[in-house]
Amino acid sequence: MANRPLRIVVAKAGLDGHDRGAKVIARALRDAGMEVIYTGLFQTPEQIVQTAIQEDADGIGLSILSGAHMTLFPLVLEQLKAQGADDIVFFGGGTIPPEDAVELKKLGVKAVFTPGAPLQEIIDFVEAECGKRRELVG
Repeated sequence: MANRPLRIVVAKAGLDGHDRGAKVIARALRDAGMEVIYTGLFQTPEQIVQTAIQEDADGIGLSILSGAHMTLFPLVLEQLKAQGADDIVFFGGGTIPPEDAVELKKLGVKAVFTPGAPLQEIIDFVEAECGKRRELVG
């Protein structure tokens, strides 16, 4: 398991139909040598967590531009905990105000990236945090 590339689920939840940013992140992570599973649009928190478990993912990146981040991020965290998969690194991004990002991190979201975040910063975060998880689990 430790020999395979990091495996990351990139997801869009709820009714948010804007997926350009998610696709940019998915491509950047893939180009950095990771396996990326893109869930497509309109996923429920349950579907996202089930995909991560089935794919033996090291991390989940959730993209939200709809303004529903204070609802959907906590629901994914609840599902991870309920499924005994809260060791999967959960991070996200989108149009999220700084005060909401602080609150989401308090709830257990490892990082929140907003539009314009350098791709290398996201790649470095995923490699570091998901790499730590791999060492603990693997």
